Amino acid sequence: MSQSRQAATRRRLPVMALAAAGLGLALTAGTVSAEDGMQQMELSHGSIIGATCMGCHGFKGMGSGEIPRLAGLPEGVTAGKMTAYKSGSQEGTVMNRIAKGYTDEEIQAVAAFFAKQ
Repeated sequence: MSQSRQAATRRRLPVMALAAAGLGLALTAGTVSAEDGMQQMELSHGSIIGATCMGCHGFKGMGSGEIPRLAGLPEGVTAGKMTAYKSGSQEGTVMNRIAKGYTDEEIQAVAAFFAKQ
Protein backbone atom coordinates (compact mmCIF):
# COMPACT_ATOMS: atom_id res chain seq x y z
CA MET A 1 0.00 0.00 0.00
CA SER A 2 1.37 3.44 -0.87
CA GLN A 3 2.16 6.00 1.81
CA SER A 4 -0.58 8.37 0.64
CA ARG A 5 -3.15 5.57 0.78
CA GLN A 6 -2.00 4.57 4.29
CA ALA A 7 -2.30 8.19 5.45
CA ALA A 8 -5.81 8.44 4.02
CA THR A 9 -6.82 5.22 5.78
CA ARG A 10 -5.44 6.52 9.11
CA ARG A 11 -7.47 9.73 8.73
CA ARG A 12 -10.66 7.79 7.98
CA LEU A 13 -10.39 5.43 10.97
CA PRO A 14 -11.06 8.09 13.64
CA VAL A 15 -13.96 9.44 11.59
CA MET A 16 -15.42 5.94 11.24
CA ALA A 17 -14.95 5.29 14.97
CA LEU A 18 -16.74 8.54 15.80
CA ALA A 19 -19.55 7.68 13.40
CA ALA A 20 -19.95 4.23 14.99
CA ALA A 21 -19.98 5.74 18.49
CA GLY A 22 -22.55 8.31 17.39
CA LEU A 23 -24.73 5.61 15.89
CA GLY A 24 -24.54 3.62 19.12
CA LEU A 25 -25.55 6.67 21.15
CA ALA A 26 -28.39 7.45 18.79
CA LEU A 27 -29.72 3.90 19.04
CA THR A 28 -29.50 3.99 22.83
CA ALA A 29 -31.26 7.36 22.96
CA GLY A 30 -33.97 6.00 20.69
CA THR A 31 -34.62 3.15 23.13
CA VAL A 32 -34.90 5.52 26.06
CA SER A 33 -37.22 7.79 24.09
CA ALA A 34 -39.45 4.86 23.20
CA GLU A 35 -39.70 3.86 26.87
CA ASP A 36 -40.46 7.46 27.88
CA GLY A 37 -43.05 7.68 25.13
CA MET A 38 -44.74 4.51 26.37
CA GLN A 39 -44.88 5.88 29.93
CA GLN A 40 -46.35 9.15 28.66
CA MET A 41 -48.91 7.25 26.60
CA GLU A 42 -49.94 5.20 29.65
CA LEU A 43 -50.17 8.32 31.76
CA SER A 44 -52.23 10.16 29.18
CA HIS A 45 -54.51 7.12 28.90
CA GLY A 46 -54.96 7.30 32.68
CA SER A 47 -55.60 11.02 32.54
CA ILE A 48 -58.31 10.54 29.91
CA ILE A 49 -60.06 8.00 32.12
CA GLY A 50 -59.34 10.14 35.19
CA ALA A 51 -61.10 13.10 33.60
CA THR A 52 -64.35 11.14 33.73
CA CYS A 53 -63.86 10.59 37.48
CA MET A 54 -63.50 14.30 38.17
CA GLY A 55 -67.21 14.92 37.73
CA CYS A 56 -67.78 13.32 41.13
CA HIS A 57 -64.31 13.21 42.73
CA GLY A 58 -63.48 16.86 42.00
CA PHE A 59 -60.74 18.59 40.03
CA LYS A 60 -57.74 16.26 39.69
CA GLY A 61 -59.47 13.92 42.14
CA MET A 62 -59.09 16.29 45.10
CA GLY A 63 -62.37 15.10 46.62
CA SER A 64 -65.75 16.70 46.76
CA GLY A 65 -67.85 16.72 49.92
CA GLU A 66 -68.62 13.15 50.89
CA ILE A 67 -67.01 11.72 47.78
CA PRO A 68 -63.45 10.62 48.61
CA ARG A 69 -60.22 12.16 47.43
CA LEU A 70 -58.28 10.11 44.87
CA ALA A 71 -55.36 12.50 44.34
CA GLY A 72 -52.14 11.31 45.90
CA LEU A 73 -53.40 7.88 46.94
CA PRO A 74 -50.92 5.08 46.25
CA GLU A 75 -51.63 3.22 43.00
CA GLY A 76 -52.32 -0.01 44.88
CA VAL A 77 -55.03 1.59 47.01
CA THR A 78 -56.96 3.05 44.08
CA ALA A 79 -56.48 -0.02 41.88
CA GLY A 80 -57.48 -2.30 44.75
CA LYS A 81 -60.68 -0.37 45.43
CA MET A 82 -61.59 -0.22 41.74
CA THR A 83 -60.96 -3.96 41.37
CA ALA A 84 -63.09 -4.65 44.45
CA TYR A 85 -65.90 -2.51 43.02
CA LYS A 86 -65.55 -4.32 39.70
CA SER A 87 -65.80 -7.77 41.30
CA GLY A 88 -68.65 -6.74 43.59
CA SER A 89 -66.73 -7.47 46.79
CA GLN A 90 -66.86 -3.74 47.67
CA GLU A 91 -70.28 -2.20 48.01
CA GLY A 92 -70.90 1.16 46.39
CA THR A 93 -73.61 3.35 44.94
CA VAL A 94 -72.52 3.78 41.32
CA MET A 95 -68.88 2.68 41.50
CA ASN A 96 -69.73 -1.00 41.02
CA ARG A 97 -71.35 -0.24 37.67
CA ILE A 98 -68.64 2.20 36.63
CA ALA A 99 -65.72 -0.10 37.53
CA LYS A 100 -67.17 -2.98 35.51
CA GLY A 101 -66.65 -0.89 32.37
CA TYR A 102 -62.86 -0.81 32.75
CA THR A 103 -60.20 -3.39 31.95
CA ASP A 104 -57.54 -4.21 34.54
CA GLU A 105 -55.03 -2.22 32.45
CA GLU A 106 -57.30 0.82 32.44
CA ILE A 107 -57.75 0.55 36.20
CA GLN A 108 -53.95 0.50 36.62
CA ALA A 109 -53.58 3.50 34.29
CA VAL A 110 -56.12 5.62 36.16
CA ALA A 111 -54.63 4.57 39.51
CA ALA A 112 -51.19 5.69 38.29
CA PHE A 113 -52.65 9.00 37.12
CA PHE A 114 -54.28 9.83 40.46
CA ALA A 115 -51.19 8.71 42.42
CA LYS A 116 -49.23 11.47 40.66
CA GLN A 117 -51.74 14.22 41.45
